[in-house]
Amino acid sequence: MQLSEFTERLNAELQIDQWAGADYAVNGLQVGPESTDIGHVAFAVDGVVETAEQAAAAGADLLVVHHGISWGGIDRITDKEYERVQALLDADIALYAAHAPLDGHDEYGNAARLCDRLGLDIVGPFGENGPGHVGQRGHAPTPFSTDELRDELTTLEGADEIQVLDFGPAELSDIAVLTGSGTDWLDEARELGVDALITGEGKQPAYHEAREAGISVFLAGHYATETLGVTALRSLTETWGLETTYVSHPTGL
Repeated sequence: MQLSEFTERLNAELQIDQWAGADYAVNGLQVGPESTDIGHVAFAVDGVVETAEQAAAAGADLLVVHHGISWGGIDRITDKEYERVQALLDADIALYAAHAPLDGHDEYGNAARLCDRLGLDIVGPFGENGPGHVGQRGHAPTPFSTDELRDELTTLEGADEIQVLDFGPAELSDIAVLTGSGTDWLDEARELGVDALITGEGKQPAYHEAREAGISVFLAGHYATETLGVTALRSLTETWGLETTYVSHPTGL
């Protein structure tokens, strides 16, 4: 398959154009000539030297990631940017990144996949951000206790320790999910009246905001909560007849 065809198909699936100018990350193809042929695609959370090297070792032609190398554009290719680009060029590997489009996508998104993993019925979007949403709101048919939900989250890849701000009700049914760094949306969670918010990492004000709102916040790790989107894209790509590899590189954060 031509890289240009792959890019067009994935751009369409993820509605990349909808996020133009609204996401500080640059979405879509970041490195590589579109005229090249690809047959093997690697998937990882982060586009860094280590994952590029692992993709190269697997024989991949393209690396698809959630966190790419261009955030608001690249002014200079020096230091870490140079090293990351060099790792790709040395191995002749292209790089495709999907940030916000992969967070809240209804089918392949990190939040949607996490809702599915937890057995939540999606009842609507969550996490308003520019032209769309970067999370989902789910309902648990059978309510979770705090310990039960924490235990489920520990099964995520790289979820070494789940930190919980336990300020919600004893039974957790209405749950907002926004992976990565999602505590900035606690006000929206409060307005919706959810019982809990699942995200990756938090900020200091989240403690008081969650306590005052009566919401439990589960901090399951930025990496751990964002493995599900790229693995969903891997499954999609396999239906296109391409060989795939998943590159695991947990950060513990």
